[in-house]
Amino acid sequence: MVFYDLGLISSLTGIPLWLIAFAAVWSLVWKGIALWKSARLRHPVWFIIILVVNTLGILEILYIFLFSRISLESKPKKRKRR
Repeated sequence: MVFYDLGLISSLTGIPLWLIAFAAVWSLVWKGIALWKSARLRHPVWFIIILVVNTLGILEILYIFLFSRISLESKPKKRKRR
């Protein structure tokens, strides 16, 4: 197993340590919400894509607020009986 030293990454890239930590937490929160929503809506393809692709929350936010609202199946509406 490989463990990364965030201090080393910060010093090599010049990115402040707090910004790396913030990006990790930000991404984790959005990824968790998007994975939960995709599992609940039974979208296995989206679940796998969100699980594998890391976009710092961009894909996850798009899924939550845009793609999860689009129905992939065309179901006929049920009529109410009187």
